[in-house]
Amino acid sequence: MSKSTSNVSFMGVLTEGIRQAPPFRLLLGLCPSLAVTTAMENGFWMGLAVIFVLACSELLISLLRKLIPDRVRIPVYIVIVATFVTVVDMVMKAYVPEMHAILGIFIPLIVVNCIILGRAEAFASKNGPLHSVADAIGVGIGFMVSLMAIGGVRELLGTGNLKLFGHALLGGGLPLEVVVMLLPAGAFFVIGFMMAGLTLLQNRQKKQAQRSVEHCTVPGEGAAD
Repeated sequence: MSKSTSNVSFMGVLTEGIRQAPPFRLLLGLCPSLAVTTAMENGFWMGLAVIFVLACSELLISLLRKLIPDRVRIPVYIVIVATFVTVVDMVMKAYVPEMHAILGIFIPLIVVNCIILGRAEAFASKNGPLHSVADAIGVGIGFMVSLMAIGGVRELLGTGNLKLFGHALLGGGLPLEVVVMLLPAGAFFVIGFMMAGLTLLQNRQKKQAQRSVEHCTVPGEGAAD
């Protein structure tokens, strides 16, 4: 959704943002999707960081969009994003140092995350502050849910259990440990199968919608012309 959305509601923009699911539909943010999704909780914190940076960046860029000269807009976007990434990095280091150590270099790399710069250029630079924040939160939630889904599958198959905030979600867990799922190759497998599943689901929904339209079409309509 890159054009102006003046006639679209806040919830409409938010919902459309969630549907983007960047790693699956836009093929963006694949670097952290492969690297930090060894556990579901990792995906939660990474997604939360992206939501904060994306929301603050889109809001500020939207407010300044008429003041930023076109020829320097990308450097200005990067400076804005880098400012909020620095805030996230310092806050996580102070309050959740263990997770900060796990995510490591991928927190500073949010600065060059294609999702952040892509939404700044495609959406925030063309829309008002309210819709820009809605887009940021929606895309961020879609990204977080995607990371948690990938991390959950990898963690479950790789360790036999799921943990969130230090608590095991499946009690004793499963008698299953496929170690390859905790390696980068496992991330490729999971993302590939999930993308295939979503594609099949979307195609099935399109066919069902097409059948519904054909079923509702009145026979002989337009024949009088």
